[in-house]
Amino acid sequence: MSGRGVGILGGAFDPPHVGHVALAEEAVRHFRLERLLVRVVADPGHKDVGTAPQIRLLLAELAFAALDEAEVALDPFPRTVDSLEQLGLDDPVFLIGADEFADFFDWKEPDRVLELARLGVATRPGTERAVVEAVLAGVSRPDRVELFEIEPLDVSSSGIRARL
Repeated sequence: MSGRGVGILGGAFDPPHVGHVALAEEAVRHFRLERLLVRVVADPGHKDVGTAPQIRLLLAELAFAALDEAEVALDPFPRTVDSLEQLGLDDPVFLIGADEFADFFDWKEPDRVLELARLGVATRPGTERAVVEAVLAGVSRPDRVELFEIEPLDVSSSGIRARL
């Protein structure tokens, strides 16, 4: 299956918010994506979630409804590498924020992730550029990582949960 022109945005989305949508919109523009697979991770291996997967899926469907390229689905795999293996796409762009990229070496099989997908790393003004550069210097395939800038939005899923 071809992955050219395909982006993947995975996450817990607990809950999804305008920051996720803004990242998706900029990635579609920047990478000229024809499709964006929004993968709601049912049971994320890296964090606890307090909301049932089906509710997070419904919220993500609503959040990304206005983005024509977005295809929202539940992802049964807790780790990115396993999801990418199952999707079997040819060179998709896996989208993450710079904060997630800072923890890239803690991911399961980061080198394999870079074999299966390019990384599109969203940065924003104020991002600790030195942290991003340090991770980039340590990855096995820096040619497989592309930084793109997004406008900062003062929103986070944890902040939304705290206000609720």
